[in-house]
Amino acid sequence: MGHLSSLVHLISLTLSYAAGIGVLGSSYGPVFEEQPSSLLFPDGLTDEKITLACRARASPPATYSWKVNGSDVQVGSEPRYALVAGNLVISSPQRGKDSGSYQCLATNPSGTIISREASLRFGYLHEFPPDDRSLQTVYEGAGTMIPCHPPSHYPALSYRWFFNEFPTFIQPDRGRWFVSQATGNLYLSRAEPNDTGNYFCFATNNMELSIKSVFSKPNQLNVLPDATPRKSSPNIKVRFPSDTYALAGQSLQLECFAYGNPVPKLRWRKVDGTVPPKALGSMDGPILHLPELDFMDEGVYECEARNSEGRDTYQGRITVQAQPEWLQVMSDSEVEISSELRWSCAAAGKPRPSIRWLRNGQPLASQDRIEVNAGQLRFSNLSLEDSGMYQCVAENKHGTIYANAELKVQVQAPDFRLSPVRRLTPSARGGQVKMECRPRAAPRPVLFWSRGTEILSNNSRVTVTPDGSLWIQNISRSDEGKYTCFAENFLGKANSTGFLSVREATKITLVPSNADINQGENVTLQCHASHDPTMDLTFTWSMNGILLDTEDASRHFHRVEGKETVGDLMIVSGQLGHAGIYKCTAQTVVDSASASARLVVRGPPGPPGGVVVKDMNETSVELRWSRGYDNHSPIGKYTIEGRSPLSEAWKQMRTDPANIEGNAESAHVIGLMPWMDYEFRVIASNILGSGEPSMASQKVRTRPAAPMVAPSGLGGGGGDRHELIITWTSMAREYQNGEKFGYILAFRKKAAPQWHIVKVPNVESSRFVYHNESLAAYCPFEVKIKAYNEKGEGPFSQTALVYSAEEEPTETPRRVNATSLSAFEIQVSWEPLQHLSTNGILRGYEIRYWRQNEKEAAADRVRTMGLETVARVSGLRPSTLYHVTVLAYNSAGTGPPSPFTNVTTKKPPPSRAPDNVSWRIDGSWVTVAWDHVKPLKNESAVLGYKAQA
Repeated sequence: MGHLSSLVHLISLTLSYAAGIGVLGSSYGPVFEEQPSSLLFPDGLTDEKITLACRARASPPATYSWKVNGSDVQVGSEPRYALVAGNLVISSPQRGKDSGSYQCLATNPSGTIISREASLRFGYLHEFPPDDRSLQTVYEGAGTMIPCHPPSHYPALSYRWFFNEFPTFIQPDRGRWFVSQATGNLYLSRAEPNDTGNYFCFATNNMELSIKSVFSKPNQLNVLPDATPRKSSPNIKVRFPSDTYALAGQSLQLECFAYGNPVPKLRWRKVDGTVPPKALGSMDGPILHLPELDFMDEGVYECEARNSEGRDTYQGRITVQAQPEWLQVMSDSEVEISSELRWSCAAAGKPRPSIRWLRNGQPLASQDRIEVNAGQLRFSNLSLEDSGMYQCVAENKHGTIYANAELKVQVQAPDFRLSPVRRLTPSARGGQVKMECRPRAAPRPVLFWSRGTEILSNNSRVTVTPDGSLWIQNISRSDEGKYTCFAENFLGKANSTGFLSVREATKITLVPSNADINQGENVTLQCHASHDPTMDLTFTWSMNGILLDTEDASRHFHRVEGKETVGDLMIVSGQLGHAGIYKCTAQTVVDSASASARLVVRGPPGPPGGVVVKDMNETSVELRWSRGYDNHSPIGKYTIEGRSPLSEAWKQMRTDPANIEGNAESAHVIGLMPWMDYEFRVIASNILGSGEPSMASQKVRTRPAAPMVAPSGLGGGGGDRHELIITWTSMAREYQNGEKFGYILAFRKKAAPQWHIVKVPNVESSRFVYHNESLAAYCPFEVKIKAYNEKGEGPFSQTALVYSAEEEPTETPRRVNATSLSAFEIQVSWEPLQHLSTNGILRGYEIRYWRQNEKEAAADRVRTMGLETVARVSGLRPSTLYHVTVLAYNSAGTGPPSPFTNVTTKKPPPSRAPDNVSWRIDGSWVTVAWDHVKPLKNESAVLGYKAQA
């Protein structure tokens, strides 16, 4: 009686389980189709509503609930919350009450799943404080920083600065200005007098639904002029963090900015590798932009600031981390009662994600028959109450991800309704056949087969496998007939019957033959077959085990149209990749037959392998490689290509020997530049053409050597009094030939016996100033220059003639005369200077003019661009007395002014137009008439009229 009562109890559980979840698969648990997404909402928009979306597919349909920060959202008792389908709608949103992390729960009789977390945050930007800001003072040539002190805000702001009045925004000026997007502060590397003024920090909060900007009180900057601004070496003031952590897939910006006079040039590099190519556009600016970070971007980055006075560097490390990402997840499972189940899930991420499990939205821990071990979940002796919705949760500090699966524990008597034995199973004589028996049943039933009334047992031709499949080998006509599969477990019995028919076998009658072609030629592979006439015959072809598509007319493979028993394959314009084993298969619904042939395609050689560089010196290297495939045609020769940072394009290199034979596996590359980075590749050729190039060799650098050419562009002149300025064109990278590069200058007064020798150690230098109080003005010097590096010195350039700094002219133009030409223009003339180049080269003359009762210091100025002694001055006022003086000028400045002369501009022209204008056309003549214009007292007399058509 005890066994019977237990069986009755199990059957009642089975029936209730079947009614609740549908053993035939008519019901299933929730599967999210839409989950809530994180949202940034502008604070203060209380008239708006926030909708967090949630929708799940389920049968029967799911019901929904929500959690915020782990607590239930009280939709019924809180009037601001509403549930629309599965969506949570929040009315009159408030930052203090509604900020948090939201999750949606979807539930039906199969169980509950919980969504990913969606954060609801409120964006805001307060006004700048109303307090006045203090005055900042800086000397000309020095650097300074103006703080922004942004107001309270969320999320991060973008910053700009405007000068004196909106919208005159600060623009990058030869690298002098920088606005940090990390702090909002404004940096100035070298102050100039015209930088004096008021500066306003302009902060913007960008959100999808709104944009808000505010600006600060004025920050007053006063730049004190300095007649000789002090030069200074770079001093890096804006530094990115020494340890920066960023997420893979996101973008990162590193900031670096330096004070210095002259304005420093910035350059980025990666200390332990090369800067990723995606960042090359920002390699020489204050911001290094690294888009779409990956783990290869990790490392130490250096910012270098350099000017003619020196250099400064700063380094920091970037560590790339990652959100969790699934590598393996479990899948929905229907498992019979009392059996075992193992589920696994694995996730990648940095730091390594931790893994936990949920059942119907609740934490799951090891208990009784359930073992939880990180990413492993193991059930033993499954029972009905184990059915439900399970979630694997992987999380690290950067995020959390969820994987869902449904577990259905099955218990039922054998049932063939969804998977009966196949009604008719055809087979071929001499072949084999498989008849499957797959009833739904839990626990697993006992299976056996019969033919008619005969129970089948295993023998040399008949096998019943453990999963219930029936195999019959070496089929004959006598095997034709009805076959029945029987299934039984403790809940009941069932059976299903099918019929086995026997047909004639398929045979290949004409097998394909091996073929040999050149690349680009056509070939046809033949294949004929015989088969049972009551069935259709189909041909398929495969190449090296991969099925070919012969129906696509745009491809290389085509079936030859013909009889049903002919399956020939045409290969059009055969390529190297088409070589291999071709298999023809003739098949019917019951069997198939196959035959194979080999196709050889001759073509240009494949790429050589293992390209390595040996024995480097200053201008040559030895290159070695291994032979690639000759593609059935002997290699005739090799070609070597190379490239350097000077050009991205590959170029053919000079080699020794000049012609590299096909049996060679090494050669010397000659004619290279010293101290230059190169990479090489090798290309093989035969009578059918040139093949694909090899993989590029590792980058190598040739040995350094002394410079071989002299710097170009030698010249100079100008500058302050008692100075000799020498300029040249800094030498490009390809001419430097080694480390510790610099320049050697030699200069002397023209025809003097001794040369002055000066070393300039900076590779980017292009200017040298020699100062000597005894240096005469505009004195000719002979100058020559050469380059040097750690390996030695190069040749001197040709000698150039450079003059020391000029001094202002000492003579005054004489006989200055000014004549009024109109109400708005005068003409000024004078006698030229007698000594044109006493202190330098005379560039021209400067005319200064000012109105009566004005001071000479307020005079307007006009300069001639040559040695003319007559000039016009326009833009004057009518009927006005002007004082005029003339000065000579050169590159050093202006000389003493001449005594001033006076001139009065003429009265203005009549201001009124002629009245009563009329005209008459007579053939090709037009006669125009008008009333005479009488000028006013303050206007000049009318001298004539101008008619325009």
